[in-house]
Amino acid sequence: MSPTTYIFIANVAVWLGVAGYLAFLASRSAGLEKRIRQLELLGDDHDG
Repeated sequence: MSPTTYIFIANVAVWLGVAGYLAFLASRSAGLEKRIRQLELLGDDHDG
């Protein structure tokens, strides 16, 4: 294989890693937002 092919494969691997990390962060963010909503509902119940 040519050096250009290796660079292309490395570039694709890096972008797949970035995309996977962003998907992971989005998943964690959604979970935290859900948890915050639950805590807000609990707080509203205790306030009156």
